[in-house]
Amino acid sequence: MGEASDTALLLVRIVLGAVMLAHGWNHWRGGGGIAGTAGWFGGLGLTRPTLQAWLSVLTELGAGALLLAGFLTPLACAAVLSVMLVAGLLAHRRNGFFVFKEGYEYVLVLGVLAVALGAWGPGEYAVDEAAGIDVSGWTGAGVVLGVGVVATAGLLAVFWRPRQES
Repeated sequence: MGEASDTALLLVRIVLGAVMLAHGWNHWRGGGGIAGTAGWFGGLGLTRPTLQAWLSVLTELGAGALLLAGFLTPLACAAVLSVMLVAGLLAHRRNGFFVFKEGYEYVLVLGVLAVALGAWGPGEYAVDEAAGIDVSGWTGAGVVLGVGVVATAGLLAVFWRPRQES
């Protein structure tokens, strides 16, 4: 791809990985910690909210660390996509597009970026490259979309019980 493209992919992985680490850390240690995150998840209609809070923390921290290393990049991107799909569907969709109105703008950008990174691959400066793991192009994007959407659908099918409007 060339040095400029590989450097750009490294920057994308660093930023997306750092964002996910920050999200995971905030859900774990920020504000209300796990209890506060669980309360918020419960308010979104998720059952077993404490379990959901811990799953969110582990997914976000894990995906962030994998992205920083450029290791198992399509699976890390699938985790990002799944987190963003759940957030977009349950917390932001009803608020419209714009992030300043708590809309889905931000989660849409992160989710699409995850799919694009799956297609581009992690670049030269990645553990995947050093280990000879090459899952990119349509295959990489397909893995991100397939795993991300199936994981989201599974989580929602098992744990989401929307409130009934009266």
